[in-house]
Amino acid sequence: MSITWTSSATTRGTASARLRTKLHLLEPEFRGATTHMWRAEGLLPRYRTYLCAMHAVIRASVPLMELALRRAADSPGDPLAEPLAAYLAEHIQEEAGHDAWLLEDLLAAGAAPEDALGPQPPPDVAALVGPQYYWIEHHHPVALLGYIAVLEGYAPAPGLTDRIGRITALPAAALRTVREHAALDTDHLDELHALLDRLPLTRDQEAAVAVSALHSLDALTRLFVRLGRSAPAPSLRGAGPTPPTGVTR
Repeated sequence: MSITWTSSATTRGTASARLRTKLHLLEPEFRGATTHMWRAEGLLPRYRTYLCAMHAVIRASVPLMELALRRAADSPGDPLAEPLAAYLAEHIQEEAGHDAWLLEDLLAAGAAPEDALGPQPPPDVAALVGPQYYWIEHHHPVALLGYIAVLEGYAPAPGLTDRIGRITALPAAALRTVREHAALDTDHLDELHALLDRLPLTRDQEAAVAVSALHSLDALTRLFVRLGRSAPAPSLRGAGPTPPTGVTR
């Protein structure tokens, strides 16, 4: 199942189209990692581990956006401040409580919420999320849009929920986060691309979004490689068919 970008912006002259072009360069490695992670062998325990990892990522989503919103509000002379703040305020409401979904999924999958809440998040999660705090605080909050573009753009494919359920025999209650994000994130990505195309981005600001996005996709790939390591992983470069993708927000 192929990764599909659904923004209505298709010309190379838009910020969103240029960002998609850059991210496309990293997609083969990402596809290889997700193909291996979602293989049928040993999927049930690996899915539980995936839920724990995604909880560690997703519980940072609202705090990151709240921080970026405060930074935007503190820059009244910045032409990006008002539209960026408006987007973040709305998106915070849309993403609130999604970390709780993962804990509920984990319980329904036969594990304990403490499996996600207790351990220190692993370094690959910190490598994905952590740079966003730095760039928001010490550069510009617009950089967070690159991170959001990756989490929305590489969300679960529609067929992934059925595949997990069929292989693991888990109930629908254990698959809510994957199911909901497969439905929600296409619209969210369109909204983000529309925002990127109407913001008066400078060359440096557009570059900040791209650096954030490229780092995020690379870090997400490394995270999925680690999640798939219960058996030897295939070579990532020149990987085979495009799999259902697997990040949630």
